[in-house]
Amino acid sequence: MLKGRLGLDSAKVPHADRAGCLYLARGALTARDGTLAFLQGDPTAADALAPGEYAIPLQGVSILLLGPGSTVSHDALRLLAHARTALAAVGEDGVRLYTAPPLIPDRSGLARLQARIWADDDLRIMTARRMYALRLGEVFPHADLDVLRGIEGARMKETYALTAQRHGIRWQGRRYDRGDPLSADLPNQALNHAASAVEAAAAIAVCATATIPQLGFIHEDPGQSFVLDVADLYRDSVTVPCAFKAAKIATDRPAENIERLTRRLTGAALAKQGIIPAMIERITALIEGRNP
Repeated sequence: MLKGRLGLDSAKVPHADRAGCLYLARGALTARDGTLAFLQGDPTAADALAPGEYAIPLQGVSILLLGPGSTVSHDALRLLAHARTALAAVGEDGVRLYTAPPLIPDRSGLARLQARIWADDDLRIMTARRMYALRLGEVFPHADLDVLRGIEGARMKETYALTAQRHGIRWQGRRYDRGDPLSADLPNQALNHAASAVEAAAAIAVCATATIPQLGFIHEDPGQSFVLDVADLYRDSVTVPCAFKAAKIATDRPAENIERLTRRLTGAALAKQGIIPAMIERITALIEGRNP
């Protein structure tokens, strides 16, 4: 299968032994002599590599994140499929997830563990408590999810107020009308955009770990419940600071587009702090019962 110029039909490297993800942008992903290559074309973009051709170790990564200004050839897709390496089209720095073919993992261990934990009431609440502890810095004794949500909500109100004060932003509370999102003030609009960006990063991490997005431990109804669970782990450290920073800049410079500004600031934070690899590690540790 896929011999010759499309690569060797050799044994595949298990995803457990691979790096998590590789971000590429502003170039062409193609096949060269049986291997994957990336032709970098735009040297001016902030997220671009130096011009040239780069060999891609497709069996060394679990998922390639293809950013703006990029193309992919049919042969490259065939190589990726053979190596069981996923490809996701993402926004700049991973602040949007547009599409991702199935990862087709070589193991279903994490997904099966996740389903087992989710289906057991005691294990599910224990995992939810661990996730809250990661965010809030302490393990709460409560076994009622509504009580934990109430504690988290109170903490977030305080976090919003303190962060707004730190950035010199007037804060009137969290308000969001889904039917008219532009009616919200700048801080609330920025929070919406930052949250969407971090959720996209979480969706990439869930895809990379081949876990089940519908089976959340805190969120219940949305089809991306587990994605929202993972994104919330970074609400205090990434979403809120980036949102209020963007709101402050947009307040001082009204010509700035709040959505574009927030996405860029959040994307820069995701890249600088290595958030997507950190999400992948946390997902794995949480489901396996290790300390994240």
